[in-house]
Amino acid sequence: MGRFTFALVCTMAATLGCERETRRYTELPAAANRSTAVRLTTLQPGSPQPISNVQSPYQYNAYGLAEGKRLYAAYNCAGCHGVAGGGAIGPALMDDKWIYGSHADQIFSSISQGRPDGMPSFGGHIPDQQIWQLVGYVQSLAGLVSQDAATSRNDDQIVGKPENRIEGTKQIQTGHR
Repeated sequence: MGRFTFALVCTMAATLGCERETRRYTELPAAANRSTAVRLTTLQPGSPQPISNVQSPYQYNAYGLAEGKRLYAAYNCAGCHGVAGGGAIGPALMDDKWIYGSHADQIFSSISQGRPDGMPSFGGHIPDQQIWQLVGYVQSLAGLVSQDAATSRNDDQIVGKPENRIEGTKQIQTGHR
């Protein structure tokens, strides 16, 4: 009886010691998600308003980042931005130069509203949840997320370091290509 009780206590202690991330499974449909504009520069009419720092809800969520990686392939983002975000006809996502900014809300705006000269608008076509997952993955390509949460490489896409081994660098908003 003593060994059984000891094994039961050890099992319960191990189970209670595990912390699991929260996963959101139910979201609104794509038609219900209408995004508002995100300010890309400090230029504005009237008195200056503080710019709030919005973070991706999936920035520290390994499941969300892995889903973002899956969606990156599913929506054919690699066709323009390269398999590992190295750039092709679209700008690179893994360097330190960002045309429209590297903050989560700026990337969200680029995906949902589109950009001139090639980036289509996905807002209203895919749910905000998936856009935020893509934002998290895009940030992981540049090393802007925690290495504990970042995804590792696919064995069929060995082109560079896996996302969980990329070190973050100071990002520069260039405003042009």
